[in-house]
Amino acid sequence: MPLLPLPLLLFLLYSRAETGQIIGGTECKPHSRPYMAFLEIVTSRGPPQACGGFLIRRNFVLTAAHCAGRSITVTLGAHNITEKEDTWQRIEVVKQFRHPKYNESTLHHDIMLLKLKEKAILALAVGTLPLPSQFNFVPPGRMCRVAGWGRTGVMEPMSDTLQEVKLRLMGPEACSHFRDFDHNLQLCVGNPKKTKSAFKGDSGGPLLCAGVAQGIVSYGRRDAKPPAVFTRISHYRPWINKVLQAN
Repeated sequence: MPLLPLPLLLFLLYSRAETGQIIGGTECKPHSRPYMAFLEIVTSRGPPQACGGFLIRRNFVLTAAHCAGRSITVTLGAHNITEKEDTWQRIEVVKQFRHPKYNESTLHHDIMLLKLKEKAILALAVGTLPLPSQFNFVPPGRMCRVAGWGRTGVMEPMSDTLQEVKLRLMGPEACSHFRDFDHNLQLCVGNPKKTKSAFKGDSGGPLLCAGVAQGIVSYGRRDAKPPAVFTRISHYRPWINKVLQAN
């Protein structure tokens, strides 16, 4: 039976983030991923939600389209999202650019640009992440990393520090159980024989392959069994460039 996608965003409870860790990962060295952004999302229904994202320009963050909300606040320079540090830069989002073809039911084109109210101040703990060119089609077999504040297990509570995990890019056949998987638009990430995966709360975070952001955490299975599906960034370079140039 084809599986329905489960978007990997999480509710924030009591203003404390219910965003545990990546499954099977390890805690990052504090501030070793200076491009990481923590998103607090206010929606018109229910409690606030959390996603990841990453800084690609001083005033732009890239994330997943399903992380859109009524208002979004971005925290840069964070490691433990419950302990405020001098490195933190909290900036409001003034405009959300969801991909015009984003489809909520298939989660195709699950990509969004966020324009920040002011430019981030680049520092040791806050930096930008390079994107691939349009024709950089990253092949299966490659080992990449994903970072995020998402859960460490299906029933696990949150932990507050940034986690990362190494995941292998799989061929499209490994994601054939996802009804709407499209190899041209998406990446199939995570060896099904391993327990490592991105999970709830990791949505919008980057997949890093050789220092370049190749994917964005999009969706996975309810039981968190890998692989998970990531948006393939290279496919969207023309759209990203267009939005950045116009803004």
